[in-house]
Amino acid sequence: MFLTDVHGLGLQTAQGLIVTETFYWDLNDQTRAWSKRFAAANGGKYPSMDHAGVYAVVLHYLKAVEAAKTDDGTKVVAKMKELPTDDPLFGKGTVRQDGRKIHPAYLFEVKKPSESKGPYDYYKLRATIPADQAFRPLAEGGCPLVK
Repeated sequence: MFLTDVHGLGLQTAQGLIVTETFYWDLNDQTRAWSKRFAAANGGKYPSMDHAGVYAVVLHYLKAVEAAKTDDGTKVVAKMKELPTDDPLFGKGTVRQDGRKIHPAYLFEVKKPSESKGPYDYYKLRATIPADQAFRPLAEGGCPLVK
């Protein structure tokens, strides 16, 4: 379930749904500022966690290219795993050996129409899931990249 799905369904239909997401435009001042710029450039449509994820990974990739002083894919990926992540949308995190980006996730409840202040004001935060609990443990993934 994405913010865009809730938007498509409408609050009347989606109200009360419990969803997990790793990004919501209204989490903090940084996410609100970035999302306002995103919406202005995209016909008033607000970003989903996928939009935010692409932005964050490209930002981290570019930081890794600069730090590695190369654009060689193998070396850049190694540098991405070595460097901690830090961006205005997901905050501080890491990229594990299996390539999974680790950061907090959130449990939201979709608001009732009467609770919403306007378009895309759809979620009430119910819980923050710490980064170390938000993703499957590395040892349980079965990834061939993990030695």
